[in-house]
Amino acid sequence: MRTPRGGRYSGGVTFPVVGMVGGGQLARMTHEAGIPLGIKFKLLSDTPQDSAAQVVSDVVIGDYRDLGTLRDFARGCDVITFDHEHVPTEHLRALEADGIPVRPGPEALVHAQDKGVMRAKLTEIGAPCPRHRLVKDPADVVAFAEEGDGFPVILKTVRGGYDGKGVWFVRSPEDAAEPFKAGVPVLAEEKVDFVRELAANVVRSPHGQAVAYPVVESQQVDGVCDTVIAPAPNLDEGLALRAEELALRIAKELGVIGHLAVELFETSDGRILVNELAMRPHNSGHWTQDGAVTSQFANHVRAVLDLPLGDPRPRATWTVMANVLGGDYPDMYSAYLHCMARDPKLKIHMYGKDVKPGRKVGHVNTYGDDLDDVLERARHAAGYLRGTITE
Repeated sequence: MRTPRGGRYSGGVTFPVVGMVGGGQLARMTHEAGIPLGIKFKLLSDTPQDSAAQVVSDVVIGDYRDLGTLRDFARGCDVITFDHEHVPTEHLRALEADGIPVRPGPEALVHAQDKGVMRAKLTEIGAPCPRHRLVKDPADVVAFAEEGDGFPVILKTVRGGYDGKGVWFVRSPEDAAEPFKAGVPVLAEEKVDFVRELAANVVRSPHGQAVAYPVVESQQVDGVCDTVIAPAPNLDEGLALRAEELALRIAKELGVIGHLAVELFETSDGRILVNELAMRPHNSGHWTQDGAVTSQFANHVRAVLDLPLGDPRPRATWTVMANVLGGDYPDMYSAYLHCMARDPKLKIHMYGKDVKPGRKVGHVNTYGDDLDDVLERARHAAGYLRGTITE
């Protein structure tokens, strides 16, 4: 690794500066993981109120879509990384041409930015995927459906979707027009007969070291992650191993540096299919903050700085993460008394966001040896903080 340009503390000890593009909760928690290491963070945030902007000392307010802003921000940074995948690919190539390490780099990140590119690459390397192709209009959707088992099919905008946004469950030809109104490319996929959703989280460093976390079960409500169980209960050992190996192979083939989440379908006939990719810390890995020897956030920091990666093994038999969504009860702080008194082992992680219905404002982690107990504790705490449980 080259000699860092910034971050010089008094006493002559030099630490690198990590430039983080995006001011959301992922940046907030990644910054937290770097604090014990003495790593300095510089943040490019949309507003001073963003989650990470509230806690990082060196904050630049600006538009990540503007190349000049990105170049100014990158000065003094030893590496650039992200809490989202939305920075234009050509801007990242320009930063690399300027000599700034970008991790993950644009040639990898484009596979998380563009679902069409992702599907083409995964098919090329033999990764198992749902039947799919790009479609140009509603008539093409009908043709795609007829090539398989008919309707329903899934339509996705190739860029910009997350947490169920940009995704349509299309039951008939009449439903197929809506996704095309935005004027962006649309990907059609078969509706997979799956029994549950899984996630395989891995981290890879520039010199090729890689670690894999246990495969988890990710439970969704209205297209938004609600609960994550680590490890996935009753998952066939061979299938779990294949999922980990698949995620590690995808990370290597795509040249990913940092954290990669591979969201998977476990099918009713015992297969796994790749659903989505995320090249950053991911909701399905939040359990690692309290349930793994080294969290996804700490290992992402290590990876982008090309430090040796930490142990990904779990600390407890079971760890459960439950997202705290905003509801009609904005005073979450007053709920701490009940939650902490009821469960002294509970770990609460809040993001500093204004409470809005359905918005992710935090998460809780619980752990232990009895899965039913761990699940109940997590769901009770998340529900009480939201106000849907009052006793």
